[in-house]
This record gives sequence, C-alpha cells and structure tokens, in this order.
Amino acid sequence: MHEIYMSKNLSMEDEGIKGKRLLFFPLPLQGHITPILQLANILHLKGFSITIILADNFSTTFDNIRANYPHFTFHTIFDGLSEDDKAKTDIDALFLLSLFNQRCVSHFTEALRELVLEDSNIVCLLSDSILHFTKAVADSFKLPRLVLRTGGVCSLLVFAAIPLLINKAYLPLQGMESVQEEAVEELPPYRVKDLPLFKTCYVDALYQVIEGMIRETKASSGLILNSFEQLEQFSISKLRGDFPIPIFPIGPFHSHFPASSSSLMSQDQTSISWLDTKPPKSVIYVSFGSIAAIEINEFLEVAWGLANSSHPFLWVVRPGLIRGSEWIELLPREFLERVDGRGHIVKWAPQQQVLAHPAVGAFWTHSGWNSTLESICEGVPMICMPCFGDQMVNARHVSHVWKVGVQLENGLKRTNIENALRTLMEDEEGKQIKERMLALKEKANLCLKPGGSSYESLRSLTSYISSF
Repeated sequence: MHEIYMSKNLSMEDEGIKGKRLLFFPLPLQGHITPILQLANILHLKGFSITIILADNFSTTFDNIRANYPHFTFHTIFDGLSEDDKAKTDIDALFLLSLFNQRCVSHFTEALRELVLEDSNIVCLLSDSILHFTKAVADSFKLPRLVLRTGGVCSLLVFAAIPLLINKAYLPLQGMESVQEEAVEELPPYRVKDLPLFKTCYVDALYQVIEGMIRETKASSGLILNSFEQLEQFSISKLRGDFPIPIFPIGPFHSHFPASSSSLMSQDQTSISWLDTKPPKSVIYVSFGSIAAIEINEFLEVAWGLANSSHPFLWVVRPGLIRGSEWIELLPREFLERVDGRGHIVKWAPQQQVLAHPAVGAFWTHSGWNSTLESICEGVPMICMPCFGDQMVNARHVSHVWKVGVQLENGLKRTNIENALRTLMEDEEGKQIKERMLALKEKANLCLKPGGSSYESLRSLTSYISSF
C-alpha cells in the first residue's frame, strides 16, 4: 500500500534526491514521536531514505511502530538513564526532558559516528527541538541539523519569551493565583493563567531545557513546523523576524498521506464499531492525551458531567490517567447503569479515525498540539481542558483567537462540564463555533493542494535538504 502510494506521488523533480538518507531522532514521548514519524513519512514519499534513531529504554514499546513503518530503518541506542533516573521520571515525567539532554550525549555521539561512517549518503539530522544537545554532536560531524517543532508556533514564541516573563515576575506561576485572570500585556492575547504551567519539581531545570531549545534552534540549519500559514499567520511572521534561519511550515503533517499508526499503545477498534451505531454529529469524544493525570474526585466529576449532558460519549480512560486508580473500577454502579448504551469507555482509541467519523460532534481534549490539529482537519469543535505546558496556550487560541471551541475554566466541576458540553452541542453559540471550524477545516485542506502554502513550503524544504 505504502509503496504504491509513493510511486504515484513521486514527481520528476524529486527523482534526483533518491538514495539520500535522513536521520531522525525523536524525543521518546507519544506526542513527539507521532509528528516526527509523520514528517519522516512525508520526506520518504519525496524519495529520501529514512533512519530513525530510538532510545533503548523505550524500545519494547516500539514494536507497533516498527511493524507499521517497514520502509524505515531503525537504529537503537542506549539512552543513558540509570534506574534512579527512571524512578525520577516515573514520578515526574517532565524531568525526562532535562535528563535526556544530559545522559544521552555520549551514546548519541557514538551512534552518529557509526551511522555516518557506514553510509556516505546521509545528508542531515532532523531532531526534536527539545533535544538541543544534538546540535553540538551534529556539528562535530559537520552534519547539518534541522529541528522539528512538534508543538504550535504560538507556544514556541511564549517559550522564547520565558526570560522576559520571569523578569516581569509573571513566572513562575506559584503564588500567582490572585492575578490569574489578568492580561499579560507583553504577550497578547494571553492571561496569566494561559502561560505554560509545568507540573514538575524541577522547574529551573526545565527552564534550562527550554532556553537550550530556543538557543540551538536559532543556531540550526532550519526549522520545520507542524502548522500552516493560514492558522498561525501572525505567529509565523513574528517567528521569521525573531529566528534568523530558514523556516518551513508544512503542516498539518498527518494530512499529507493515508493514516498510519504511530501509537505506542494498543488501539481499541471497538471505538469505530460503536460510533457506527450513533447518529451524525451526536457523540462527544473525550481524550486527555498520553501523559496528563487527574485526581479521583476530578475523574468522577468528568463522569457525572458526561452523564448529565445526556449526549452519547466515547471516553478514553488511559491506564495511569487517574492518580491512585488502576482504571475505571471507581465508577459508581449508578453511573454505569445511567449511561449504559450511551457511553463507551476504552483504554486507547484510534484518534484520527474517531475524529473523522461522521458520528463525532465534539472533541473534549487536553489541547495537545497533535490533537488540536487533528480536530481542525476534521472540522470537529473542541472543549479545551489544558493540563500543562503548551496546552494552556493552545487552548487560548482555540477559544479566543480562532474561536472554534470553548475552554473549561474554574475547575473540573460537573456543572461547568455539563454547561460547556451543552453550549457546544445545543446552543446558538455552538452553531457559530461549528461554522467557524468548518471554515478553518477548508483552509487546512487548501494549504496542502498545489499552490497552497504548505504544499509550496514542502517543495522548498525538499529542495533545501537535497542541496546538502
């Protein structure tokens, strides 16, 4: 299937790049692996050979990816994390970002030496922007390094402004509860509560990672964005002024080719067969991503908010989502009886297929960038419940800039949840949101067609890489 698709789409102008190999190095978290594999697929379809470097601490979870991407070569390295390190990251997942940049340097250096010596056709490294240590390593082998920004441009600009935000006492957010609603005058349209929130014990270490990410991205050979001009036009324009490097907004990545799973978890296909039984635009799809965790009382509020809304719902309850609970054993019998047939709960769902299903009318999301883009591309309005990091920024844009969703604010309470769901599914405001979302979907579709902004940017990127 893949090779047939590739042969149809490989143009004459791409023939000259066949045989050249690109190295990709992802941050080993679901939200980062997905876009880097999508980017690798896009460039493979242009004729490049692809090698993906994986960290062995996570290799046992990559079996599904290896099976779904047989056209890639995979190279495994040791991530350098000790048992103590792993224990820390199990408790504080964001600390992984700092540790990975410290512990993996020597192992990545050896891998790059081996790969470059073995294959003279390797032309560049493409790494996650968070892995800033890869810049110095690539330089030592005179290998150009392009970086992928896996999140939005809007949040990248906020991250770049963190020194300013600290200097102006907007960050860190501890003790700022009384001014949560106040505007950040230096960064419209954000309020204090929209600034990146990091649930970690190592905030200073995380800020150092972000500083390194910004510094080494500006020093890289180019920046690839999973975004498109019509979505973030102002932010992309500002980025070009602030970052003196070639910038290529070629997103939405996943819309370039037929869906191929990059999930690290097993997807429950009953999600689709259950949706097949529901009327068009009737179902609320609920998923809070691969990392977020909520308290037991919040989980129960979500449950009763869904029950009280009276709408059908497909709810992803990932193992690990609820602190102090294995899965859904704490759901009351009364709840289960009330939603029997109206609600369907799974551990993980094939999200792109779900959002594309005609039965889905709204997406209650944690506002991760991948989920936000996927929802836009399918024209599904959003209910935003940001949890940490760039999700706060993304939610603000969904609700107040693009106006294609509503944001849950003032805590997870069943009445707030019920009101938000009914606003989107029943009210006149919800109808207007749906109309704006369909218009944005059309822009996302057009940008990938010949002459569209992402189509032309991809042509420029392909030409640029082939010149190395």
